[in-house]
Amino acid sequence: QLQLVESGGGLVQPGGSLILSCAASGFTLTYYTIFWFRQAPGKEREGVSCISSSDGSTYYADSVKGRFTISRDNAKNTVYLQMNSLKPEDTAVYYCAASRGRTIFYWGDCLSPYGMDYWGKGNLVTVYS
Repeated sequence: QLQLVESGGGLVQPGGSLILSCAASGFTLTYYTIFWFRQAPGKEREGVSCISSSDGSTYYADSVKGRFTISRDNAKNTVYLQMNSLKPEDTAVYYCAASRGRTIFYWGDCLSPYGMDYWGKGNLVTVYS
């Protein structure tokens, strides 16, 4: 079955860290640009980060820059989102998505949720004090 399988969410205190994983099943992630989105309760889905398939360039929302790191392990067919210095406002359901057709030249290209070939089911991250 062709799908993205997410793991790694959970509960963490402010200042803590979590790593989210997004593993591809049935296809090779190498050829896809990978996006992380999040949706907090009562808010619209927003772009968090993306990593280009062409050159591995990474992009981040200003709200997470310097705290989150996106990376890919082609051998494991997995993309990660390392989240450090977590804040209560990071609480959300996090989704990964993959697109073979999207081209990324700057952060603005990472914002749109359209044109994705695959979506993960979402993973809840709760930062509580």
